[in-house]
Amino acid sequence: MHRDPDASAACAHTHRDVDADAAQSRARSYAVSRGTPFTPTRQRVLALLTATGKPMAAYEIAEKLSGSRKQAVQVYRALEFLQEAGCVHRLASRSAFFACDHRHGERETVVFMVCSHCGAVQETASELVARGLRGAAKTTGFRPRHPMIEVEGECAKCAGAPAS
Repeated sequence: MHRDPDASAACAHTHRDVDADAAQSRARSYAVSRGTPFTPTRQRVLALLTATGKPMAAYEIAEKLSGSRKQAVQVYRALEFLQEAGCVHRLASRSAFFACDHRHGERETVVFMVCSHCGAVQETASELVARGLRGAAKTTGFRPRHPMIEVEGECAKCAGAPAS
């Protein structure tokens, strides 16, 4: 994986190898801190996303878990909880979700690099991108809360080139 030389101390990794135990543990801790149960549906959704390692649409998740799209409402509720817990990210460009096993800094700018061929997602935090975004936002008076950038292209494996 390529690490941005201007990246913060956060991660630069692909989501194919998410630590399922770490993600489940974080979700459980979050549920306890909120006084809510870590329901079987939440557990199953997170387990599926960690096992798959690629973004999945909510209806696709519902179909995999129950063989039917009828459970989509419960899946959306589980995904909302898992996003709040920081265990799942949403790719707006694909209306798809994927698991994450680490914490992000409060105002960290996260860059998701999505392979248009295999669907793999690589993630990094970049202070250089953050500075550019803050500059652009400042000129308009906009205040980003959760800055995330999605970039579609080819991963090193699909491009046939080694990552530098």
